[in-house]
Amino acid sequence: MPMPWIRSPRYDGLLILAPPFLALLVVLGLPAHYRSTAAMPLLAWVALVVLIDVAHVYGTLFQTYFDPIKRRERRTLLWVAPVACYVVGVVLHSLGGLLFWRVLAYLAVFHFIRQQYGFLRIYSRQESPAPGRWLATALVYYATIYPLLYWHFSPDRNFNWFVDGDFVQLDWPAGRLVATMLYAGLILAYIARESYLWHRKRTFNLPRNLLLAGTLVSWYVGIVLFNGDLAFTLLNVVSHGIPYLALVWNGGPSRPDAPAPPRRGAWAGRYGLSIFLGAVVLFAFLEEGLWDGLVWREHGSVFGWFQQLPTIANPGLLMWLVPLLALPQSTHYVLDGFIWRRR
Repeated sequence: MPMPWIRSPRYDGLLILAPPFLALLVVLGLPAHYRSTAAMPLLAWVALVVLIDVAHVYGTLFQTYFDPIKRRERRTLLWVAPVACYVVGVVLHSLGGLLFWRVLAYLAVFHFIRQQYGFLRIYSRQESPAPGRWLATALVYYATIYPLLYWHFSPDRNFNWFVDGDFVQLDWPAGRLVATMLYAGLILAYIARESYLWHRKRTFNLPRNLLLAGTLVSWYVGIVLFNGDLAFTLLNVVSHGIPYLALVWNGGPSRPDAPAPPRRGAWAGRYGLSIFLGAVVLFAFLEEGLWDGLVWREHGSVFGWFQQLPTIANPGLLMWLVPLLALPQSTHYVLDGFIWRRR
């Protein structure tokens, strides 16, 4: 059968399917210290958190507010989503800063999981119905859920999602064992089905299987196998952020051998890619600079000018400020539940 690429074997292979495996190679080459501690070099933090993780959030702008047609088609959604996110954020933060970060962390996790499911749906869109097709969906979900369960049942992780304590954790060995057994069983069942389909019908969906393998690798190695902040961040961020930016740049999935959807607005034209990448990096730098200058004060050597801003420590002011600074992320999570839907 023809492979259901989003754009082409080269584009998908390099920018959507390869990132988890490339990140794994980097992690395996790290000194053992970075695979088992909370140590995070400054340059790695800038490259991973600012230039990929935060930057990819602003890719949503090019599928919404910066696209004149989509802006007109989704006018109500595009103003309701940020307003609702900000109002809910203020209410949550008024009830407690940790509660705000906990809800945002679980929303982020849901967004990360759904992205993998979305790619699975794209890469399965040309398949004929066959017995056991549900196994792919079950595996892509559990490939992300199992490491999260392991994280929740192992309170000694050297990393967090946003802030310390944002996940509810307890030490439950029995829970880890049951979750692991289900994980192994599901993988074996999926492999058995794929082997059967190859043996009987000579069908093998290469991009779908690479997507599932990359999901298994990035989530298991980054959370379960290793216990280091750099290893987790590298696998988590690279595997999520780069494919997302690649999907945004392509404009979504297209028919096999068809050109990518046309770009509209500021990123169309000869210098579109430079504008696209420059804009998301600039927005990411400004956002992180504001966070560092007003709240965190952790990376003054990177955000020197922002250190002139006053540090906000008053709980009453933080209640309004923190949800505002986090608004690009929360809006990104919500909008992504709508803008990629296809029949």
